[in-house]
Amino acid sequence: MSFENNNIKKIVILGGGTSGWMAAAALGKIFAGKECAVTLVESEQIGTVGVGEATIPAILYFNKIIGLDEADFLKFTHGTFKLGIEFVNWGKCGDSYFHPFGNYGTRIERLAFQHYWQRLFNKGVVPDLQEFSFNIAASKANRFTRPLELENSPLQEVAYAFHFDAGLYAQYLRRMAEGFGVRRVEGVVENVSVRTDGFIESLQLKNGTLVDGELFIDCSGFRGVLIEETLKTGYEDWSNFLPCNKAVTMASPRLNPLPPYTRATALEAGWQWRIPLQHRTGNGYVYCDRYITDERAADTLLSSLEGGALTEPRFIQFLTGKRKKFWNKNCVAIGLAGGFMEPLESTSIHLVQAAISKLIDLFPTNEFKSEIIDKFNAQLSFEYQSIRDFLILHYKATQRQDSDFWRDCSNMEVPQSLLEKIALYKEGGRVYRDSDESFSGISWLSVFRGQGITTDRYNPIADVYDEERLVARLNNIHEVIHRSALACPTHEAFIEQYCKSS
Repeated sequence: MSFENNNIKKIVILGGGTSGWMAAAALGKIFAGKECAVTLVESEQIGTVGVGEATIPAILYFNKIIGLDEADFLKFTHGTFKLGIEFVNWGKCGDSYFHPFGNYGTRIERLAFQHYWQRLFNKGVVPDLQEFSFNIAASKANRFTRPLELENSPLQEVAYAFHFDAGLYAQYLRRMAEGFGVRRVEGVVENVSVRTDGFIESLQLKNGTLVDGELFIDCSGFRGVLIEETLKTGYEDWSNFLPCNKAVTMASPRLNPLPPYTRATALEAGWQWRIPLQHRTGNGYVYCDRYITDERAADTLLSSLEGGALTEPRFIQFLTGKRKKFWNKNCVAIGLAGGFMEPLESTSIHLVQAAISKLIDLFPTNEFKSEIIDKFNAQLSFEYQSIRDFLILHYKATQRQDSDFWRDCSNMEVPQSLLEKIALYKEGGRVYRDSDESFSGISWLSVFRGQGITTDRYNPIADVYDEERLVARLNNIHEVIHRSALACPTHEAFIEQYCKSS
């Protein structure tokens, strides 16, 4: 049998929404005009969760791969730009800090910037680390620009992501995917046929349609119709580390001025997001129902909205964790079908993208070799676990003792992998990105310092640099960053010029 005859000819995606149509657009682009049919099955009777309206910079790579026009996509989805996340009341009530995308300062010779900064900060001759971030300076001034071709300028490498209406993003991707030749089938699954070896053979829909395939991608949401209800794969529950299990969402009027960042505010039993779009603001309270009732959570969210609510409260229940296998037999679970990391660091859409990317890298033949499947599961499990640890840090690293929720979070046991990262930072100011984990050392450093895990340690090689020259250099970096931020147009003016929704 030739290699070509082993190639997969039929891919079936169950479920639309953001994850389904992201998978369809990516695979449709790859197989457009080739002998591999991509079919997406969804029903308009079944709603999608769609709470993830904020992203991280990795989405730019996905958009580029599928050939998405950024300005057109932002117009269609009422999108805005995102330079980072502001965290309010996480370390202590009244505190705030930013987790910026992009760097602090600039690398000096061989060491990361924070080592030189820490040396001078210990002597009280430079301001806080957050003063050395272009993204933070621009966020506080409500300004934005894409990267510009300017030498020796922080505007050369502006790291950004987006806020957008996730439902409209799915519609936009559907239009692209169908343009690549993806076929959409309307219907609700009534029965899943499984072969004697346990592999999925076909989907029987209630309207009588039979959809057969070789590779099945489960994007059916929390239910996991294929990966769990059919294949009984199992689920790892991480609620002992990440206790929030519900969210209530409401929309409110658009913000003015329009901020280029997400805000996450810690509340009595969880936290509240604020996501600025061109036409409205997305809001949600993520909480643990052991500490607060649904009614009180909704009232708390409503009372905090700027301009009141535009929609009725919508409740979502979830269980943080992941499938024991993301890929089982000939089924790959993507999005909520594969697992759920709460939206604290805007990783939901990123995890969809990561799964798609790894599937493309490890795309199988119809033999479905175990070596490929095992590697996929190991890589995606690492991705989920590294994000899990980063999210846990936000809850664990708090000095708040004003509610049972926060007292319990500060006292909880955490994974050894997280303890090791904290210890390494405390002992030498060192923060490492392990393998290909999603969040960089800059991200970890932002949360460490923002929530009170500090150190006066740094790499001793930083002492080699002449102190007088180092002070002058950091002062110059600080001045250039803030001057550059104020030279940018306002976020609203940039959108008006390039991508304003009609």
